[in-house]
Amino acid sequence: MLTLAPAMAWGFSDRGLLREGMVADVNVFDPASVGPAVPEVVADLPGGGNRLSQRSHGFTATVVAGEVTILDGTPTGATPGRLVRNRLVQRH
Repeated sequence: MLTLAPAMAWGFSDRGLLREGMVADVNVFDPASVGPAVPEVVADLPGGGNRLSQRSHGFTATVVAGEVTILDGTPTGATPGRLVRNRLVQRH
């Protein structure tokens, strides 16, 4: 219900469940070690601006639409994601 209810409320009928034919984004993690890392300041904004970045640990993989995008903290190069817009919102 954590993913299905919001998906249905926003009109995304192909999301919210791990089921054949549906789009699924999944994080695989070790519940004994998952958690936030220490925040750090990084200077990667345009013009060298600073921002606060907080990573995590304990995640084994991130799977987007059936493709592994991150494995053991390293990007795989796969970029299957795309922008999804609410089909219920009418454009003006």
